[in-house]
Amino acid sequence: MPLHRITVLTNLISQCTRSNKVLCANIQQINKHRYFTINRLKHTKTLQNEKEKLRTYFVQRYIDYVKNYTSVLGARFPTAMHMYRVFSVGIKDFLRDLKMYISLRIKFAKDQSFRNMTRQEIELYQKMPADMWRIAPVLILSAIPFGNYIIFPLAFLKPRKLLCSHFWSIQQKAEFSTQDLTDRIRHNKPVFRALQAKVDLVPDNDLKKKWRRVVALLGSGVHPTPNEVLECKDLFSKEPYQLSSLTYAHLGHLLQMHGVRKAIFRTKKLKYRAFLLLEMDKAIIREGGVDILTFDSLRNACHIRGLNGRQLTNQDMKDWLQKWLFISQCVDKSSYSLLLHCPIFFAYNHPQNWVLIY
Repeated sequence: MPLHRITVLTNLISQCTRSNKVLCANIQQINKHRYFTINRLKHTKTLQNEKEKLRTYFVQRYIDYVKNYTSVLGARFPTAMHMYRVFSVGIKDFLRDLKMYISLRIKFAKDQSFRNMTRQEIELYQKMPADMWRIAPVLILSAIPFGNYIIFPLAFLKPRKLLCSHFWSIQQKAEFSTQDLTDRIRHNKPVFRALQAKVDLVPDNDLKKKWRRVVALLGSGVHPTPNEVLECKDLFSKEPYQLSSLTYAHLGHLLQMHGVRKAIFRTKKLKYRAFLLLEMDKAIIREGGVDILTFDSLRNACHIRGLNGRQLTNQDMKDWLQKWLFISQCVDKSSYSLLLHCPIFFAYNHPQNWVLIY
């Protein structure tokens, strides 16, 4: 082979070798760069995963904190949280009953009768006006700027005076119900004395003898039978015991005995009270009588009519209500006074009532 060809070939081989070395170096650099790139991506992905886990952890803790925020506040500010629960639950219950009361008012305005209402609806109809008057100052003052900071704590301290039953606990309802009935029972004696004071105004006849016996029984510590009371019904549909013949003081004590505020037009308020009592009695009979009433319903019915039923059995309350209903079924507009005096005839000497005042 000629020398120049060998030289050219040698140069080509040298160039190829250098090129291969450069290529290998480049490949190594590419592989090294790729290795670092892959490692960096893996590291970055790992960091992102860790950040995501950390973010998820804090978000979950925040959600748990928000969920348990009420418990946290309750632990740190127990009185404030208790007040918040009382008012939040009470307002919901009050608004629910208020809506029901408005619907009942509309129903009564259309029918002018309670025949299509249940006993519970009539009881709510009778109870809500007093609750609305009692809670009105709190609701009005709480609407004034910063007024809620004053009126809510004050109402919480004096719940019986400033709040209605929707805001009371079960224990408070029992306690305040007993106090309310105790206040009412204190007017029984003045009412009985007013009845005694007019015995001599009854004309001398058999009716006067029967009435004297009823008064004597009450004065000696026992109660007359429903039949004995009904025999004296005429005395309460005309003088001396019809509502229009009663003294102003007698009317006032009679109102308070039934838990109604004293007013100027006392006779009118008493007639309305007797009308509601009569309608509640009719509803009990219409729905099946006292036998279908639950224990709480029996106790509430006795409370409305002036008897403390806290220590009485179901049968005791049923027997007492039967006596009341026996009279109620014989009462009409002209003898409202007889129904209003039934707490005297059947509860004046009752041991459970005497326990409250003596």
